[in-house]
Amino acid sequence: MGTITGNGAGGAFRSLAWLGGAVATLAALMVGAVLAVVFTATAVVIALMASALLALGTLAMRAKRTVRARHADPDLIEARNVGGHSWVAYGWNDRR
Repeated sequence: MGTITGNGAGGAFRSLAWLGGAVATLAALMVGAVLAVVFTATAVVIALMASALLALGTLAMRAKRTVRARHADPDLIEARNVGGHSWVAYGWNDRR
């Protein structure tokens, strides 16, 4: 009834299918290796940027602690914004 047995053209197709499967497997392995390298490089760049940001933040906090206010002029009045257009002045009643 026209069935193909393993000894004729079916064997050639089977070896061709095996070869195609091997090529597809190698292609998948190569794509996986490239993706692994790309994502590893991405993680390394993110880690470097995070460490640089942490270092800059640490330097900024250290600089903030070491900065001192200059000696103010005794005739100078200090004013602070308390929200919106409202200001509070300090030191004006200590004037002679």
